[in-house]
Amino acid sequence: MGLIFENDLHDEFGTWPIAYIPFGGPDFGEIRAIGRTVGSGDDSAFYEAWVAAGDRVAAEAAMAEDRGHKSSARDLFLRASAFYGASYHLLYGAPVDPRLVTAFRKQVEVFDRGLKLFDPPIVPMRIPFEDTSLPAYFIPAFGRAREIRPTLVLTNGYDATITDMYFGSAVAALRRGYHCLLFDGPGQGELLFVQGLHLRPDWETVVRAVLDVAVTIATVDPARIALSGWSLGGYLAPRAASDEPRLAACIADPGLWGIADPYRAYVAKLGVTAQAATNLGDLDQPILDRMMQAISSEPEMRWKIIQRGFWVHGVDNLCDYLRSAEQFTMTGRAEAIACPTLLTMAENDVLAARAQTFFEKLCCPKKALVRFSAAEGADGHCEMGNRSLLNRRVLDWLDDTLRII
Repeated sequence: MGLIFENDLHDEFGTWPIAYIPFGGPDFGEIRAIGRTVGSGDDSAFYEAWVAAGDRVAAEAAMAEDRGHKSSARDLFLRASAFYGASYHLLYGAPVDPRLVTAFRKQVEVFDRGLKLFDPPIVPMRIPFEDTSLPAYFIPAFGRAREIRPTLVLTNGYDATITDMYFGSAVAALRRGYHCLLFDGPGQGELLFVQGLHLRPDWETVVRAVLDVAVTIATVDPARIALSGWSLGGYLAPRAASDEPRLAACIADPGLWGIADPYRAYVAKLGVTAQAATNLGDLDQPILDRMMQAISSEPEMRWKIIQRGFWVHGVDNLCDYLRSAEQFTMTGRAEAIACPTLLTMAENDVLAARAQTFFEKLCCPKKALVRFSAAEGADGHCEMGNRSLLNRRVLDWLDDTLRII
């Protein structure tokens, strides 16, 4: 039994929106009501309960819009997107479950409807990238839409989509006077769900395309563009910063050295020596078989590696997944970051285990390692229990770094 949901994996994903409460997401009572509806139900029950709640909030938003209550309609459409976005993580995997695509399309539709009710209206963008385009939104700072302002570019990780970044990071920054540019890249959101494009380690290539567009926006101060990434974005953002001179600052939440490192500790429990685990893609087949058996028996690990990992990386076996994961590393890259950089390190977050080492490798002129604790209610991955504290500390640092007035 978790905090709200009976199933532990349901609770992991079902409690994400708690982090969004201060920023216009679902309220606690709404989340708790969904937990009660799901009860001891399966993943389909979880999906259906969240989608039904999203439908209810979206219908209320449409009614408010029809009655001329623009502010309420805007807030409700945006809130509805968080309900839909919470519904489908447990459906991850190839082939793509059509229910996932249905909920995702609803999520984007209501998010767009909400953004159009801002003044001035905010409309979706497309960022040219290789043979396709990236979905993106440029959202001006609240109350300062026509001013030239510093801009925070937000990048995702494995699991979240643009709407999650809006609640988790953008709203706090928008209130502070930052313009925000949100996008999803290969292996994320639309590019994964609809276009079938998989994750890639060379995130500097992706961010370069994003900044090429950002610097053409009249209200963006090109000398004050910062990049922030959460979850796996804690690797992707600094990886991009290692080869993108236009960035004035970089934030990694957490400071993630690489994807493969947490799995080295995992295989050590199976008796694999540190030397044998130097490159997980070279593990012997009997070890891979034992690892696969252990992963398959643990619901959380099965979801993370088999359902999500294989799909996002575009592979169908553990060996190829580990070979791909080994490419996502800051080895030889951390020292190349030239802009001021902040890394976070939350207690009880396995992905932050090497944040201290990462911090020591940085050679940039200004750097910070910001710790979060269980005593603050901010432990765990991405400080989801106290996202307000994370945003406050990070934005204070960014204000000082970019000399925000």
